[in-house]
Amino acid sequence: MKRLSLWLSIFFLLFFQCQSQNSKEGNQQASSQPKPGISRDQALSSYLMVYFKDDDHSLHMALSADGYSFTDINNGKAVIAGDTIAEQKGIRDPHIYRGPDGDFYLAMTDLHIFAQRDGLRDSEWQRPGEEFGWGNNRGFVLMKSSDLIHWSKANVIISDAFEGYDSIGCAWAPETTYDEEEGKLMLYYTMRWKNGLNKMYYSFVNDDFDQLITEPRLIFQYPKEVSYIDADITKVGDLYHMFYTPHDGIPGIKQAVSDQVHEGYEYDSIWYDSEPKASEAPNVWKRIGEKKWVLMYDIYGIQPHNFGFRETSDFKHFEDLGHFNEGVMKATNFSSPKHGAVIHLTGEEAKKLADHWGLEMNFD
Repeated sequence: MKRLSLWLSIFFLLFFQCQSQNSKEGNQQASSQPKPGISRDQALSSYLMVYFKDDDHSLHMALSADGYSFTDINNGKAVIAGDTIAEQKGIRDPHIYRGPDGDFYLAMTDLHIFAQRDGLRDSEWQRPGEEFGWGNNRGFVLMKSSDLIHWSKANVIISDAFEGYDSIGCAWAPETTYDEEEGKLMLYYTMRWKNGLNKMYYSFVNDDFDQLITEPRLIFQYPKEVSYIDADITKVGDLYHMFYTPHDGIPGIKQAVSDQVHEGYEYDSIWYDSEPKASEAPNVWKRIGEKKWVLMYDIYGIQPHNFGFRETSDFKHFEDLGHFNEGVMKATNFSSPKHGAVIHLTGEEAKKLADHWGLEMNFD
């Protein structure tokens, strides 16, 4: 009996050790799986670019399997017409972001700078230019999707959302990120008062992505009294790298760094683009599986418009990659893109989007 009891004790000890090890391995395997919106590089294989064109003030999309060659999913035509979603019947400055919930957040300037020419407005601007300045507008188009095909839509007008903002002169270039400390989506953008200087602000956004829940607050103060616009924030490690465009001489791209997403950015005097002509609209995106980031920007000072690209592994030293179709970066079936942004997709997401628009591409 004692021998039987001993064998039973050994058996149960080994059994529970095995169960414990299996449970531990299972937990490790589960925790290594990509979470919605925070997928590891191994789960991502493709790139999606959003951009607009001056000639139609609408949303365009392009896909890439390698991060070098981009193909427009609708052969250079808009995927969402600006006159169907915007108060001013046109959009500019699209930015796309994958949230921590896995959904996609699309933010755009609600503005048509050629509305009078196109018969959409009797006046050059929505409000008098001498009082409110060039391209004056009051808000954004915010859209949310789980599949990049079906979108919710909200027209967010700052002067309607908050008292005392009737005199803002513009609300441009909105971008979305997530404030980890606050646990909230954050929209940051360019704004000015009447015909004053353009500066960069932020507000928190509700989960439905259809309402600003905090008033605009300054995100960064440039050391000179000049306009500065088009912030783009990328988190690398514990630091936030914000690239933006100051109108300090010929407009170009500068960088400010902070350990907090909405404050504490330190001024850096270095110009990070390499263009002799005016540039704006920086956007930074990572190469999948590599410790390399691409700084993309809109060179609006040249004709025709084009994007410029530089690459870095430390955010201090940058290698020129040239322009679209003038170096290693290729735009296969579109030209003259304006103010773009790039995110990563899984192969399944990219294929589903391509199939929806009848585009044949391999994302394996």
